[in-house]
Amino acid sequence: MDRMDREEAVTRIATAVAEAGGTTYYVGGYVRDKLMQEIDAGITSGCGRAIEGGWSSSNGAPRNDGSSYNDAASHSQDIDIEVHGIRPEILTGILSDIGEPLAFGQSFGIYSLRGLDIDIAMPRRERAVSVQVPAAPRGHRDFEIEVDPFIGTREAARRRDFTINALMQDVLTGEVVDHFRGLEDIRRGMIRHVDDDTFAEDPLRVLRAAQFAARFEFSIAPETVSLCSRMDLSALSRERIEGELRKALLKSSKPSIFFEALRSMDQLSFWFTELEQLIGLEQDPVFHPEGDVWVHTMEVIDRAAKVRDRAARPYEFMLLCLTHDLGKIVTTEFTRGRIHAYEHETKGLPLVETFIRRITNERAVIHYVLNMVPLHMRPNVAAYTKPSVKSTNRMFDAAEEPEDLIYFAMADRPVISGTDEFSGDSGFLFERLAAYRDTMDRPYVMGRDLIDAGIEPGEDFTEILGYAHKLRLAGIDKETALKQVLAYARRIRKTHRPE
Repeated sequence: MDRMDREEAVTRIATAVAEAGGTTYYVGGYVRDKLMQEIDAGITSGCGRAIEGGWSSSNGAPRNDGSSYNDAASHSQDIDIEVHGIRPEILTGILSDIGEPLAFGQSFGIYSLRGLDIDIAMPRRERAVSVQVPAAPRGHRDFEIEVDPFIGTREAARRRDFTINALMQDVLTGEVVDHFRGLEDIRRGMIRHVDDDTFAEDPLRVLRAAQFAARFEFSIAPETVSLCSRMDLSALSRERIEGELRKALLKSSKPSIFFEALRSMDQLSFWFTELEQLIGLEQDPVFHPEGDVWVHTMEVIDRAAKVRDRAARPYEFMLLCLTHDLGKIVTTEFTRGRIHAYEHETKGLPLVETFIRRITNERAVIHYVLNMVPLHMRPNVAAYTKPSVKSTNRMFDAAEEPEDLIYFAMADRPVISGTDEFSGDSGFLFERLAAYRDTMDRPYVMGRDLIDAGIEPGEDFTEILGYAHKLRLAGIDKETALKQVLAYARRIRKTHRPE
C-alpha cells in the first residue's frame, strides 16, 4: 500500500480515536523528516512549541547556514502513530472496525493492521532492569514496560532519545507538540538528547547519535557527547551495532561524520578497534598528503558514498572502503627515508576478518569483503599502467563483484593537488570490464567436454579445469582451447602415472 493510502487509513484511525475522546499523533522519524522538509522549504506554518495548556506558533525557516538538508534525510518511509487518552481495549475495537488488528506487541502497547505498513503505539513507561545473564546483550527484554495511555504528551516524549525525535504532530489538526525544543534543534542542525536518565538506559543511543549526525550532517550537542562518552557499549549485540552502522554507511552523504562522532565520544575502542588504530598511523606524504590512515579512510568512504548506489552490493562496497587499509596497522615501516606498507592488502586480512566478524555473521558479507580487500590496489594500478587484456581479465575474474573494484578505485584514487577527481583512466577500466564480460559470454571448455573427449574425472580434474579457465581468460576460442586442454591433461596424467 502506498503512503497516501496509509495516511488515509491513519486519518480514519485518528477520527475514530477522537470520537472516543482520545488524540492520535504522528511520532518518530515520520514527523521529524516531514518537519525537516517543511523547514527546509520554508513552508512550516502553525508549528511551534506546545506546552501543557497552551500553544505558541512559529514559522519555519531554512538552516542557519543557508544550506538544505541533504537527500539522505528524505522523508521516512515508515509511518508511526501514537494514540493517547483511550484505553487499550477501545483502541483494539477501533482497529477491528477498520481492518484486521495484529497484536504482535500488544503487551508493549504496539499494534498494526494487516496489509498496512503502519506502526500504532500507545504511550508507555520504560524502566531498565538488570540483566540476568552477565554476558547477555541488552535488548527489549531488559526493560520493564507499562502501557499508560494517560501519561501525557510530555512524559511520553521524554522517553525518546533526541529532541528531534521527540516531536509529535496531531494527525487531525496538524499542530506540533514540541516539549523539548526539537524544532529549534532542527533549525540549528543539532542532535541533543532529551533526558539524562532515560537516554542512558539504552547504550545503542550512542551510535544513534552518531548515525543521525551523519545522515543529517548535524552537530552533536556537547552535553550529549559528554553523556555518550560515559556509556558502556560492550553489552550491545552485534546485530544492533550493525543496524546503525548500515544506516550510517548507506544513508549518509558523509559517513565519515559517524566515525568522527564516535571518535569525539571516545567510543571507537570496543566495536571499531582497528579503525581507532588508524589514528596517527603515518603514510607516505608523496602519495597521501591528506594525512594519516584515519584521515585517508574517512575521505575514501565519503567519496565512496557518491558512487555507492552504482555498486552491485552497496553495503558490502562501503565496508570494503572502510576496511581496505587495515593492513597498514601491521605492515607500516619507515625504511630508507620513506614510509612503506608493503603487502598490506594481503597481510592485513586477519585484521579485516576480525573486524567484519565482530559486526556481522552474514557469510555473504564476510566473503565479499575478504575477497575484495586483497584486490583493492590492482584497479588503480591498471588504470595507470594499462596492462594486457589477459591481465585485466584475471583481475576482474578474481573479484566477487568486478564492477565494484572500479568504483573502489574511483574512491581510493591517488590525490592530485587542487582536484577531487579520479586521476586514472576510469574509461579504460570500464572498457576492460566490458571486454572481460564479452570473454565470459563466449563458449568455453567445460567438464562435460573433457569427459566426452575421454578424460575421466579424477583427483587432477580440478587442476585440468583450472588450466581450461586460464585459456578462457586469455581469450582462446573453445575449439583451440579444448585441444590444448586435452594435451595438457594427457601430459600431466602421463607424468603422474605410477611406474
